Amino acid sequence: MEAVLSAAAGDLVSRFLSFLINMYSDIAWSEEKRVERLQQLLLRAHTVVEEADRRYITNSGMLQQLRMLSRAMYHGYYVLDTFKCNQLIKEGSKEVMTSASFAATYFGTPLKRSRANTGIGNHKVDDNYDLHRALLKLESVISNMTEFVILLSGCEAMMFRRPYDTYLYVDNFMFSRQTEKQQVINFLLQHNPLGSPSVLPIIGGRLVGKKTLVKHVWNDEKVRSHFSSVLYFNGDNFHGIDNESTSGRLLVVVTFVSDVGDEKWISFYQAVTSICTESKVIIISRMESLERYGTVKPIHLSRLEDGEYRYLFKTLAFGSAHAEDHPKLTLLIEEFIKLLGGSFVGAYSVANILRKDLSLRFWLSMLNRYKNVAKINLSMFGEPLSVRFRVRYPIDFTDFLPSPAAPLHLMPPRTETEVSGRKLPKIRIGDIIVNPSLRPKGDFDLVTWESQIAPYTEFSYHVPSSAQQRRKITLRRKRDTTICL
Repeated sequence: MEAVLSAAAGDLVSRFLSFLINMYSDIAWSEEKRVERLQQLLLRAHTVVEEADRRYITNSGMLQQLRMLSRAMYHGYYVLDTFKCNQLIKEGSKEVMTSASFAATYFGTPLKRSRANTGIGNHKVDDNYDLHRALLKLESVISNMTEFVILLSGCEAMMFRRPYDTYLYVDNFMFSRQTEKQQVINFLLQHNPLGSPSVLPIIGGRLVGKKTLVKHVWNDEKVRSHFSSVLYFNGDNFHGIDNESTSGRLLVVVTFVSDVGDEKWISFYQAVTSICTESKVIIISRMESLERYGTVKPIHLSRLEDGEYRYLFKTLAFGSAHAEDHPKLTLLIEEFIKLLGGSFVGAYSVANILRKDLSLRFWLSMLNRYKNVAKINLSMFGEPLSVRFRVRYPIDFTDFLPSPAAPLHLMPPRTETEVSGRKLPKIRIGDIIVNPSLRPKGDFDLVTWESQIAPYTEFSYHVPSSAQQRRKITLRRKRDTTICL
């Protein structure tokens, strides 16, 4: 017994000494070594996450590990970018201030040396502390990934070929959501244990990618071959399933914008069951109350975490160009992100504009215009611009165009009936910003973003003619009032 205790005590002492040595070694590390080490770990993490994205993972424990690795990786990218931004700021007149227009526009006042050392916007961080913490976090997660990587190599590979370019992948495939995608695939390919169609509720806020997630999963070859067909319903027509002309194993996707009564749901569910007991049902909604119809644990989708969103926007904004070649533009990324409020549509639409011209002057111009638009709409309606975009409320977008410009008031998109009854000119927002003369005369539809990912949603606004804009239009504001546009 004494021998065992002595051996245990010796092991503890050895571990403690190793801990002290490692701790003081870490403290002695220079910033350059930490940055280099963080970049190496990010490369390793990105390689594993990328490989996991093209494998079928059925183990729930592995999915949890994948989520942890992804979060640590995107946080590491954020810390690395923030560190590089701070280095630019600290250098002051050497780098950042070589452009007088940059200093005047970005800071709002002529730069003083003391201000350059205090940081810009939200870049005030302790470089050493954040680097050290991100490094420890990523090393801890990766050190526990040995079994994950071994098991991952045994997982079946998917059929699709991932583009070599990160931008091409982000712009044409669903970004992030690896864990949720695997969960939906596993649900669809599993046998129904109850002898009747299993029901998966996917619940989340507006424009967080619920439909995109389902479409992305449906594009998987293994999933498509598992079902005879897919049927899409909404709250208005979900009771109209045709039992006679429909057969085989079905994937039924129902989108609800409001709650539905138990009797209607039971009737619909029985109709699906009568066709094939091995069918699957997916409920898409913002209503958590609809979780009661699920037979499995629901999937909740929320906005991307800060590190993920920043990585997405930066990748989209620079496109196939290297961000390292445009260090001053990287400083502005955080400013755009603060204005976008985590919006997917905002990230894609604004990044598509910025990608047209990677000059500092153009990006500063776009940033100042967007800030002016946000300020004006907040004053008019009492709501952040990102909120009004998310719920498709009217927006005064005039100041985003080069001045002088005719009023540009974005109204909610026209209904399908209105679109089919009256064809209007259509123009992309990026085109009209670069060349305002392209603006059609009279009414037109302004496209802010066209998704390259199924269901290929087009996000647009109706822009009435200048004559119509001069009349009184009631817009939803913080206080119900009528304003004259």
